Amino acid sequence: MRDLSGLSDLTVALVQTTLAWHDRQANFEHFDELLEQARGADLVVLPEMFTTGFSMESKILAEPENGPSTEWLRKQAKRLNAVVTGSVIVQAADGSHRNRLLWARPDGEVLHYDKRHLFRMAGEHEHFTPGERQVQFEVKGWRIRPLICYDLRFPAWSCDPHDTDVLLYTASWPGARRLHWNRLLPARAIENLCYVAAVNRVGTDGKGMVYTGDSHILDFQGESLLSAGEADGVFTMSLSAAELAAYRERFPAYLDADDFELR
Repeated sequence: MRDLSGLSDLTVALVQTTLAWHDRQANFEHFDELLEQARGADLVVLPEMFTTGFSMESKILAEPENGPSTEWLRKQAKRLNAVVTGSVIVQAADGSHRNRLLWARPDGEVLHYDKRHLFRMAGEHEHFTPGERQVQFEVKGWRIRPLICYDLRFPAWSCDPHDTDVLLYTASWPGARRLHWNRLLPARAIENLCYVAAVNRVGTDGKGMVYTGDSHILDFQGESLLSAGEADGVFTMSLSAAELAAYRERFPAYLDADDFELR
């Protein structure tokens, strides 16, 4: 693993809140106000499909690449001087519909990750095209890998071959399966020797699905540093590079990891 000694702490803000159903503008206005509480963070994380709620109406709700959500996120990143990220429904240049995480930097650049594992129990695989690649982004030298909701259930996709410092999950994870969410997140942290930051929404969506939050920041041993419970709000925590480096040095399990390739 690489030397982390030059990295300063990373401050992460998780935005756990309700979402207006199929109403992008209402959600923009809600987050415009809420994000004032995230000032001072280096990375601000919004829930999955934060402009619409978790909807399968991709043909109706999809926006083009570089559409209104991209511009809104770019504006927020500049305003807060932070990376601001969350997923939206996008129609890609090839015409496919993607559950796409947009990663807006303060300098105006917007990168993206397309959700790999589509939640078939809700029919997501019938309305969206899966992503083809893992990605990794940097904030203040920290290596961060974004994933979306159902990706959490697939450890090989979360497995870290690139010295990831933070696994980042954005989700619309129903309360009916909150036990799974709360058990899988520590597992991902422990097996990858990294921090995990995970944001989920709260409230009830337009289909009557109830979401119970449980947004978390976990350390490399799976211990909870922050747990939002079912509250609505912005939850902030600073992560220590020195503590991460010290743990990896005294427990270098990565040296015995298996080599494999994803197809």
